[in-house]
Amino acid sequence: MFNKNKEKTYFITGGGTGGHIYPAVSVINELIENGVDLKNIFYLGNKKNLEYEIAKKNNYQFLTHGAKGMPRKLSLDFFVWALGLLGSTFKVMGYFIKHQPSVVFATGGYVCAPALICARLFKTPYVLHDCDIHPGIVTRAFAKHAKSVSLAFDGAKKFIKTKNIEVNGNPIRQEFKTISKKQAREEISIKDDFTILIMGGSLGARTINNSSFKILKEYANKKGVTILWQTGNKNFDDVTKRILELFEELPDNLILQPYFDKMYLALLSADLVISRAGSLSLSEICACGLPSILIPYPYAAADHQKKNAINLVENNISLMLEDKNCNDESLFELVQNLMNDKEKLSNLSYNAYKIAKLDSAKKIMEQINSAMEK
Repeated sequence: MFNKNKEKTYFITGGGTGGHIYPAVSVINELIENGVDLKNIFYLGNKKNLEYEIAKKNNYQFLTHGAKGMPRKLSLDFFVWALGLLGSTFKVMGYFIKHQPSVVFATGGYVCAPALICARLFKTPYVLHDCDIHPGIVTRAFAKHAKSVSLAFDGAKKFIKTKNIEVNGNPIRQEFKTISKKQAREEISIKDDFTILIMGGSLGARTINNSSFKILKEYANKKGVTILWQTGNKNFDDVTKRILELFEELPDNLILQPYFDKMYLALLSADLVISRAGSLSLSEICACGLPSILIPYPYAAADHQKKNAINLVENNISLMLEDKNCNDESLFELVQNLMNDKEKLSNLSYNAYKIAKLDSAKKIMEQINSAMEK
């Protein structure tokens, strides 16, 4: 609908969680590396969400609207949400008229809906990427009219009603492709030890934190073992207090952080990771060829974390421990069994790296370019 002779303008949208935002960031970086001027890229999202912080940190032009998560039940809250979505859509229509995007790229989450509605209204081509084994509501709703759809997992194809599908994996940060394990360990001062990484996302995971103290007790100050423990910001003080109740000071072989700002260094340094099963984390785990013990968050929408984890278990990449069964003893037993089974560790590592897709951002960029040509 808009003038096709003008310089191409890109609308990128996706948010709510890092699993939707960081793939978008990786694709933006790929576009910039291939000659797209940052001034022609606009990130659309909610200013109250994480995507705003990340966009500003990367100096992206940010176009805000107020779309929020959809209530799962029909109630007064649902009608309030629907009115909010309508208002957000009118606001995004203004952005379309002003900036005349050549294409929209959406990575999922409720914040994508206004831009995709407008893309349909203005007949602007759009490309979708979904990061989970069970695609979200927005992806499923808009896939039929997308120029193409990118998926992280092959098993997600059965949920998408279109033939224009590419299974690319999730776009990951460039550092996973350019920094070696040796370089990562040198940067965070880890010796040539067997390194266990305990992580649960930026907010932390209470079940994982509470179940990891036996691991620490058994391996504290033990030669040849290092423990990296990301507690999450809200749990850091409590975990630190409990550790100091067990030991007079933090063990020498423990690196305790609320959050690793350079998460890629922690992942690249590790030999075994204990983690939730968010799709982006799993993609980064596979990119590092890491054996993993996955404890899916039980309240994730459509139980997608469990579905993500089962997919990796079936491919002999990970072990899974359900949140309700996760405690000091059960988690330690899995860790100990793996550490004593070098062949199992090696097989898990090999299978993880085998399915890693390190060129995902490039392939998605090609889909975006193709969408604008059709």
